Amino acid sequence: MPWPALALVLLAAVLHALWNIAAKRAGGDGRFVVLSSALMALLWLPPGLWLAWTEVPRWGPAHWGALGASALVHLAYYRSLLAGYRAADLTVVYPLARGSGPLLTALAAVLLLGETMSATGAAGVAAVCLGVFTIAGGPALWRGGGTPEAQARRRAGLRWGLATGALIATYSVIDGIAIQWLAMAPLVYDWMNNVLRTALQLPGYLRERAAHHAAWRLQWRHALVVGVLGPASYICVLTALQWAPLSLVAPARECSLLVAALLGAPLLGEGERRLRLAGAAAIAAGVVLLAAG
Repeated sequence: MPWPALALVLLAAVLHALWNIAAKRAGGDGRFVVLSSALMALLWLPPGLWLAWTEVPRWGPAHWGALGASALVHLAYYRSLLAGYRAADLTVVYPLARGSGPLLTALAAVLLLGETMSATGAAGVAAVCLGVFTIAGGPALWRGGGTPEAQARRRAGLRWGLATGALIATYSVIDGIAIQWLAMAPLVYDWMNNVLRTALQLPGYLRERAAHHAAWRLQWRHALVVGVLGPASYICVLTALQWAPLSLVAPARECSLLVAALLGAPLLGEGERRLRLAGAAAIAAGVVLLAAG
């Protein structure tokens, strides 16, 4: 992987972990998705509108189709992620979602998009898999130890994490096609995606305006963090896709788990820090192999 692409992916990983911690602390539901989507569209309006002025007129049916499909899948992803955060620990849901999603993406990129992967790259993917499994709890995910409440939270985290990962893989492939095949500009593509998601959620907002306003008063600070860091993180990833294949960029994003493993326990009161740090080290080694591959 070219080093400029890797640098962008590493920056994206830090930003991604930080906004996920903010979303976890917000404890929001679908109203938080509406709020954060609207803030993403509003805060990134100046550069988005400036670049869209020349970019959007060249779009054809394929460009709009990719944008619409991505917006729908992203919307489902955010709702699934927040549901997981309400039901389980971030340090279970986040690694499973962020691990299974990019790994499925890498597989799809090889099988569906015709990308190739070296033995070194494959070893990196395997190391990331091991690290993700370790951070998420290791054998305890299936062994079922702990109190009944802990077991229930772990099972919920497993379900929501894997469901969210499948959605990540789906939108990643769509976005890879949009950036690499259709040559859509990353910032414009992401901003228009946020605008479309906000428009899709407008009917629900109008039906429950009072509830949304109450959520705004409680969660606006967390939504502001998501509104700034969420697009910044993903624009870095989309830009990296202009220089490196999707099958390498997607797993390399797992460096975000290093930040989540370090901060999840002290900020959110979640335990098993040593086990999760060991998993994070395996992910770091995997990313080094991906960079070499």
